[in-house]
Amino acid sequence: MPRRHMHMTGADGAALRAALRELRTELGVPGEFPAEVLAEADRAAADPRLPSYDATDLPLFTIDPPDSVDLDQAMHLAKRSTGGYRVHYAIADVTAFVTPGGALDAEAHRRVTTLYFPDGRVPLHPTVLSEGAASLLPDRTRPALLWRLDLDSDGRVETTEVRRALVRSRARLDYDGVQKAVDSGTAEPALALLKDIGTLREALEAERGGISLNVPEQEVVAQDGGYALAYRAPLPADGWNAQISLMTGMAAADLMLATGTGVLRTLPAAPDGAVGRLRRAAKALRIDWPHHVPYARLVRSLDPHRPAHAAFLQECTALLRGAGYTVFTGGEVPDPALHAAVAAPYAHCTAPLRRLVDRYTGELCVAAVAGAEPPGWVLEALAELPREMADGTRLANTVERECVDLVEAALLKDRVGETFEATVIDVKEQDPLVGTVHLEDPAVVGRVESPSAELPLGDRIRVRLAQADPGTSKILFTPA
Repeated sequence: MPRRHMHMTGADGAALRAALRELRTELGVPGEFPAEVLAEADRAAADPRLPSYDATDLPLFTIDPPDSVDLDQAMHLAKRSTGGYRVHYAIADVTAFVTPGGALDAEAHRRVTTLYFPDGRVPLHPTVLSEGAASLLPDRTRPALLWRLDLDSDGRVETTEVRRALVRSRARLDYDGVQKAVDSGTAEPALALLKDIGTLREALEAERGGISLNVPEQEVVAQDGGYALAYRAPLPADGWNAQISLMTGMAAADLMLATGTGVLRTLPAAPDGAVGRLRRAAKALRIDWPHHVPYARLVRSLDPHRPAHAAFLQECTALLRGAGYTVFTGGEVPDPALHAAVAAPYAHCTAPLRRLVDRYTGELCVAAVAGAEPPGWVLEALAELPREMADGTRLANTVERECVDLVEAALLKDRVGETFEATVIDVKEQDPLVGTVHLEDPAVVGRVESPSAELPLGDRIRVRLAQADPGTSKILFTPA
């Protein structure tokens, strides 16, 4: 989708910041860290538990959005002399700083995940750690869990190792810069391999029936003292980078399943009738879907820049609902054990600065490779992790949607009654008079209600803005 920003004045920005403060209060978002947590974080930042193994000779690099400073992952990619590839993937070692049972640990269990607001993030850990001593910032020596995955020439994982190590990133890269470097042929050899390995992993994902939905994302962006909305269609580099993380998460799941103790990120298969509904949506959107073509293959053939295809991809997100965390112990294989979208066992393990469960997954994997029992504090916490993560994920999703709603309402509050070009990207199956429309300019996704005629899924229509109230953080359109 085109990235069109709608500017807000400084005054509007001030009003919106006040509304965001109210939203934090309404949702019970954690405020400042308690004094004892900050004091413990300062002590840990000054004196972390460092590993003896030194891997600072590896020229690692990170790939993140340009303004990110809480850097969880760094990688190095190389060809193996015997054929295939070697991936080193360093993950920030939060355990080097957090003492189990301490104030910092208790606060992390209260927060569960980093929350992102347009006017700043609410971090899982104090910024002295998440944006400082524990972050894999360039030219800083840091403790990490260093994964080494050896792949064959087709990109399949042959061997997996993970151990504690000292690492040192050499460069902080962003997606746009990576894409330009790869496309222009100016990327360093290790970075150029990201495309090779990422493409191979995408092919393996297709082979096993996994899916990665390339849906354009609606973003709130800071601009000139105010806020704007933009669409961002993921670049190929986003997908290649995601494949490295997915591969590591699959390797982590395999390690834990082999030892009989762990926590998986699971997603059940789509409920009965869901694929049939998608077939009806494809027909309405005039998307050719032969009966012999699997759903996953069709998704890969779509172009998110085409409105009908973007609408169908939005419909596909319904199949990805219901993800959760499944704990298993005593060698019993969990049910479900698979993540339906990954089409394989999978675990969250690559973002411990921003997500609580990843710290525990990392510890379980280090113990599995070492042939050791997991630490007692890890085993004691496992039973409650699914509930904690479910609550934290639910709050994070609510924050994301409510923030976008607030910005949309603030941007459009003076334009009630105006008409806009829009595409109908969703229609409620139970009530075809109600749905969702996608505006390209401004970059808004909003509810639409028709007084009589059924909404035409996938069609471009003109809509009139009927409501835009920052107080309710909602907007409403009607067909013009």
